[in-house]
Amino acid sequence: MKSRITIAGCLLLAFSHAGAELLQRAEVATFIDEMVAEHDYDATQLEDALAGVQLSEKIIAAITRPAEALPWHRYRSIFLKPARIKGGATFWRQHQAQLERAAQTYGVPIEIMVAVIGVETKYGGNTGGFKVINALSTLAFDYPKRSRFFTSELKHYFLLTRDQSLDPHQLTGSYAGAMGIPQFMPSSYRAYAVDFDGDGLTDIWDNPADAIGSVGNYLGVHGWQADAGIVSRARVPEGDISALLTKGLELQLRMEQVAAAGVAVDAEVDPAEQVKLLQLENKDGFEYWLACQNFYVITRYNRSTLYAMAVYQLAQAIRAEYEAGP
Repeated sequence: MKSRITIAGCLLLAFSHAGAELLQRAEVATFIDEMVAEHDYDATQLEDALAGVQLSEKIIAAITRPAEALPWHRYRSIFLKPARIKGGATFWRQHQAQLERAAQTYGVPIEIMVAVIGVETKYGGNTGGFKVINALSTLAFDYPKRSRFFTSELKHYFLLTRDQSLDPHQLTGSYAGAMGIPQFMPSSYRAYAVDFDGDGLTDIWDNPADAIGSVGNYLGVHGWQADAGIVSRARVPEGDISALLTKGLELQLRMEQVAAAGVAVDAEVDPAEQVKLLQLENKDGFEYWLACQNFYVITRYNRSTLYAMAVYQLAQAIRAEYEAGP
């Protein structure tokens, strides 16, 4: 209880500073100085932009209760719904040419790219209603747990808007500052977004072609292996398997180690391949899966095994719906 009271008190103090008062804070002054020194940014432009910021308690509340904290059976139910599956097949048919070209260019299956966009924004239908500058400023200056990350993203955001000649107060996105149809953070936009239709603009907000190409490029750069497996159902032996449930997202075990411990999978996996055993919580127990490199690549998009599994299962459902026809 003491920690909750302390956090609440800190939030009340933090949110008393907004708009012009934000400029009086030492960490904001440091941010401006660094942008000027490192990126030759105009200090007056930064001050004017930050003076219009509105810090938000809703943003702090949202980031402290992410959907990824839910058990698997509840998380899955958010995304594996008939409307989202049908929407994915429709999106596929509407943008088939660009999806096929992206699959050829980056080696990523069409259904995976569609599913990522489906999980992120329902195919562009829900890209978020927070001003990106408010979200990033709130998390940079009033969320100490991840201040370093969001301060960096705020820097990237100002550089992005300068490069694209955009008003920093114009763009909206998620409570975490993710933007557009594929929900790219500013650093990801600057590193991986592409002008996939060659019209001279890299528009992930209103152009599905650029969004599709950007998702394909992101997964490709992060190590997607064309025509390789993603994840397979696993059967585990009775007894203690805790040694096989490694921490983190990385693939820390070889298939031969997992097999020697009594884990069986339906797919054929090279004994030397790096893998990870997943334990997902259902209402009446656990289900187990064996993840390979491509599954790990999906977690680079959102660092969660639940997210990657939702993308995978939605992708399979979308492909089945697409192949079934209109």
